[in-house]
Amino acid sequence: MPKVSDEYRLARREEIIDVALRCFVRTGFSRTSVADLVAESGLSAGAIYGNFPGGKDEIFVAAATRILQTRRIELDERRREDGILSPGATMATLISGIRRERFSVVLPQLWGEAAVDPGIRELVRDVFLELRATVVSRLAEWAAEHPDRIGDDPRAWAERTAPVVLSVAPGFILQQTLLDDFDPDGYLAALPDVLPH
Repeated sequence: MPKVSDEYRLARREEIIDVALRCFVRTGFSRTSVADLVAESGLSAGAIYGNFPGGKDEIFVAAATRILQTRRIELDERRREDGILSPGATMATLISGIRRERFSVVLPQLWGEAAVDPGIRELVRDVFLELRATVVSRLAEWAAEHPDRIGDDPRAWAERTAPVVLSVAPGFILQQTLLDDFDPDGYLAALPDVLPH
């Protein structure tokens, strides 16, 4: 039997994640079964479990991981291109990425599952901690450039402020998901007024 390359294996995993995300968006995580993934993808159950031995839960976490890691990468890229970002620009970058992400409606489902499933919570927590560490770094850089604005050690200020600053992202996602009259452009435009700049 021919050996499967790492590139092929990674591409197959990404394909399964894309299929799963389409299903999660359409019917929700809890109502999606591996049989649904098989039907949607045309792959066998063996191919799905061969790539994700933990089944649907593992795929769900892999999908969320991809979404959150992509946001972290975007923050790093914007930092390299534009230099030090204000807290408002940091969160505008993060939220703009979420807004472009066609599968962002899966994130509230993820939060709900993480609240009741310790296994999912543990797996996703590590990825979120990486994202938070990136935001803390961006905030600390900005604070070091604006010591008169923070009145504290830049790193300590960033650590203390990051949970509040990060909370604007779930606020965006939930309002976009639930409110028909939500103005995403207005939300992004207001961030510099609300967050230090």
